[in-house]
Amino acid sequence: MSGLKSTAPHLRHARSFNDLVDWGVQSDAIEGVSHSSGRLLHKGPDNQPEVGVWVCTPGRWRLSIPRDELCFFIGGRASYRHDDGEVIEVVPDTLVLFPAGWSGECTVHETLRNTYMLS
Repeated sequence: MSGLKSTAPHLRHARSFNDLVDWGVQSDAIEGVSHSSGRLLHKGPDNQPEVGVWVCTPGRWRLSIPRDELCFFIGGRASYRHDDGEVIEVVPDTLVLFPAGWSGECTVHETLRNTYMLS
């Protein structure tokens, strides 16, 4: 059950919530064809903040974070490699703040699920 229309939008069972929307394939693919889906929980004025759940299948692609993005990973496994070589390994219960301008590569090893907030 979701409370998307609530005065305080919420999702119960975010780890297993499956009423997801197809968001297509990840752009800038390097290896594989990662497919994304998710559910938008809230989008404020001028799209700030944006909050939701994101699910992505295995693959590798380039990415550049346009605005601060806080991610709490609740499923799967991935590696984020910054352009300077730093590697951030994510597994369930990992919290990461990707600051605006962060760029590098993402490799999803096992289907990833996170909750996110863009500001």
